Amino acid sequence: MNATKPKPMLLIVDDEKPTRDGLRAALEDHYDVWTAEDAKAAAGLLEEQDFAVLLTDFRLPQEDGMKLIARAKSLSKPPICILMTAYGSEELAVDAMKRGADDYIAKGRLQIDELELRIARALRQQHLEVENQSLRQQLETEFGLENIVGQSLAMREVLDTVRQVAPARTTVLLLGESGTGKELIAKALHQLSPRAHGPMVTVHCAALSPTLLESELFGHEKGAFTGAHEKRIGRFEQAQGGTLFLDEIGEIDASVQVKLLRFLGERTFERVGSNKTLTSDVRVIAATNRNLDEQVKVGKFREDLFFRLAVVQIVLPPLRERAGDIPLMARVFLREFAGENDKNVNDFTPEALEALMHYGWPGNARELRTAIEHAVVLTRNEKIGLRDLPAALRAAAPGGGAARLLAQPDLTVAEAEKQLILRALKECEGNRTGAARKLGLSRRTLHRKLHLYQLEDV
Repeated sequence: MNATKPKPMLLIVDDEKPTRDGLRAALEDHYDVWTAEDAKAAAGLLEEQDFAVLLTDFRLPQEDGMKLIARAKSLSKPPICILMTAYGSEELAVDAMKRGADDYIAKGRLQIDELELRIARALRQQHLEVENQSLRQQLETEFGLENIVGQSLAMREVLDTVRQVAPARTTVLLLGESGTGKELIAKALHQLSPRAHGPMVTVHCAALSPTLLESELFGHEKGAFTGAHEKRIGRFEQAQGGTLFLDEIGEIDASVQVKLLRFLGERTFERVGSNKTLTSDVRVIAATNRNLDEQVKVGKFREDLFFRLAVVQIVLPPLRERAGDIPLMARVFLREFAGENDKNVNDFTPEALEALMHYGWPGNARELRTAIEHAVVLTRNEKIGLRDLPAALRAAAPGGGAARLLAQPDLTVAEAEKQLILRALKECEGNRTGAARKLGLSRRTLHRKLHLYQLEDV
């Protein structure tokens, strides 16, 4: 029988007893709630207990809430700090964030549902930051950057460049196919830089329309457009003192390109619906799987923006060009998923490793990770065998279906994979769910590959 997971500890600090009691009653279902009536009592509790969240009023006897937050943030395990005040202003909010507050909420507009949502969101963000810090320590000490990402000559050259440019403020453009690890390299650039103490904020540009992307990046004022019911702080402001990672930069609209170009040149911007010019100390790292040179030639991407972004370009090689890294990466993933699934699986059979080495990996490291998770879940042995791997990999083994296909003159890995997909669809009488299962792919991945190979109508 599993023990009940303890509730996160939350400290409420307010000099008004009705407020303390009301917040306790509203939050105690999800949190282990403690209360204090002033900063002195709160400081004593903070030294004795590891609180996950500090929710404090601004106006307190003797010492204000922002000084209490500064104390809390100096602890070895600082809590999430949220400042409440009835004396709200934009200047106070900005000052609170500068002095360590993770969020700010006006008591006059306090809604319990919104407060719970913001606490939960802040805790998730803190968890991610702890994971990032752990990864940074792992990269720098226990494993070394090379052992996590790869030891091939191609990756060593990439990592040498990462170490060289990480301390600079220079904008970096990461190029490479989907799944080659561009986001991991962006994190390494941030974590190995003087900005590691600041936030790393990621924006997936392709997921948003031009209007939403502009608002996401630069923020907006209340009433700036339909649906803008309140002011929103954009990602450039959120990333103050840290790094902004713009993934899929090749997808952004021309209107957003202009504003991004201006920021990179002047470090200034305006929120949507405002004429007030703001500044932000942010390092920009961008990534794309597109050929931006071609995008510039056909007029889809501004040449001046390209030059601003590509001060340093880092090209990540696809997994098929660094096959020597595959066993190392596969074993890293094996340890991860064996631990997650509490399975005693510790290595691969020679036949399974050979199949991993022969496969073309169109999905790169991301596809490798998924394949190893599949194998760990399905195996009944201490070593991953050929039969545990997805069907597409079994076929890639010497003597398998893909090997025979690749033995044909002038047939590429992509063409072989296309024929394997066609064969699976035929054997499953066109049933895509069955074909995906036969190939060891998710249905979503199969749909992506059908689109890639223009097989949607098959």
